[in-house]
Amino acid sequence: MNHQKVLILDFGGQYNQLIARRVRECNVYCEVHPYSMPLEKIKAYDPIGIIFTGGPNSVYEETSPHVDAEVFRLGVPILGICYGCQLMAWSLGGSVTAATDATAREYGKTETYFTPTCKLFHNLPEHGVTWMSHGDYMEKVPNGFSLVAHSDNCPNVAICDESRSFYGVQFHPEVNHTENGTKMLRNFLYEVCHAKGDWTMSDYLKTQIVALREKIGDGKVLLALSGGVDSSVAAALLAQAVGRQLTCVFVDHGLMRKNEGDEVEAAFAKWDINFIRVDAERRFLDKLDGISDPEHKRKIIGEEFIRVFEEEAKKIGKVDFLVQGTIYPDVIESGLGDSAVIKSHHNVGGLPDYVDFKEIIEPLRMLFKDETRQLGRELGLPDYLVMRQPFPGPGLAIRVIGDITKEKLDMLRDADAIFREECAKAGEDKNLNQYFTVLTNMRSVGVQGDGRTYDYTLALRAVTTTDFMTADWARIPYDVLDKISVRIVNEVPHINRIVYDITSKPPATIEWE
Repeated sequence: MNHQKVLILDFGGQYNQLIARRVRECNVYCEVHPYSMPLEKIKAYDPIGIIFTGGPNSVYEETSPHVDAEVFRLGVPILGICYGCQLMAWSLGGSVTAATDATAREYGKTETYFTPTCKLFHNLPEHGVTWMSHGDYMEKVPNGFSLVAHSDNCPNVAICDESRSFYGVQFHPEVNHTENGTKMLRNFLYEVCHAKGDWTMSDYLKTQIVALREKIGDGKVLLALSGGVDSSVAAALLAQAVGRQLTCVFVDHGLMRKNEGDEVEAAFAKWDINFIRVDAERRFLDKLDGISDPEHKRKIIGEEFIRVFEEEAKKIGKVDFLVQGTIYPDVIESGLGDSAVIKSHHNVGGLPDYVDFKEIIEPLRMLFKDETRQLGRELGLPDYLVMRQPFPGPGLAIRVIGDITKEKLDMLRDADAIFREECAKAGEDKNLNQYFTVLTNMRSVGVQGDGRTYDYTLALRAVTTTDFMTADWARIPYDVLDKISVRIVNEVPHINRIVYDITSKPPATIEWE
């Protein structure tokens, strides 16, 4: 890939995916790598700029993450964000200390004042709101650095040494709460790193088709097709690259939404591809019997998917390659370097140690969700597929809290169908980026038909988001929620209580498990 590249070094901050997403929005390619990435690999990556992310540690602690000091002598522009800013200051001779009063500690929205002559704030207003989240304080900035932003409580909000193209900000420009934050990142990319803006989906499509043809040659390819956005785009990409060498296998694992298996089969019936539907409900439910831990569920499902694909490959004949619709957030959330595993995705952290294929191909592995949608449009996919709501590979297995049974899955399917139907009737589906139901393992007392019940609590979850890395809970009107609640408790047996999840991401994830 001959694009200009920015390197994002991950120090464990909660917004690290979002930094990468903002850089990509500016048409500059970037990747997130662990802070421990060896110097030689950094040189080989050949970045036009480096961004240090935020993180939960204090730079002055012995166990806190640091970078090789030689990074500062590569002649590459560096932007430090929050912890990354403090790391830069500490590494280059400044002083960072724990805050002892309100003059150093800042959280949330903060009125901030900028020096417009600094390239980072070029052509931007001289003051605005930023999103702060730091308990440490740059007591002394390194020699050669200037103070280029301050707040009412903190004089050292941003620093720069423009002779070396080093910049640091205590706030988070990547979050929407920071006014003009994306423009600040754009200034770093274009004013400081001299980016050309050469990252586009049309170019990515051309290079991927060439790369796939070279890798696959005349080999046979089996694609794990779920009918979701990611696997559908991957299918269209492989179909264009290798045509009839591709066989798409849809594993109906019994964990789909109501009628979804039939809908997926109907959607792909018109495609000029080899399509196979495998009824694997019984084998998946048998494997999941008695399993309640979500990570264990994911790993069982990941392995069983692979085993089904191996069996189907043997029926087809010699199949060299398995294709998955893995995207970049799947990779990052499954653990990157020393970063915490948020949740193992069944197609990444849930894969078994041994896979009976020559190679697994993941053509979307470095794309975010909105980039995947854009690639789908470049491939000519219809909007109903490109804009389909995300649905997890493990399916309803991670929307049934606790152990899984066919009865619980059917309850959840019926409740979820009512939720989606009423949202669509009210026109709310156009305002929601993802919405679904979760069958909790909590039971409570209720009254139905003048009799006592002791049945399940169902949770409704709906969010709005632009990137699926951060999300806000959706404000569905009360009258719509009321209709949904009344219908579910009346039409779905063994559910007697409905709750609505009003937690954003972070601190929660969109899915419950």
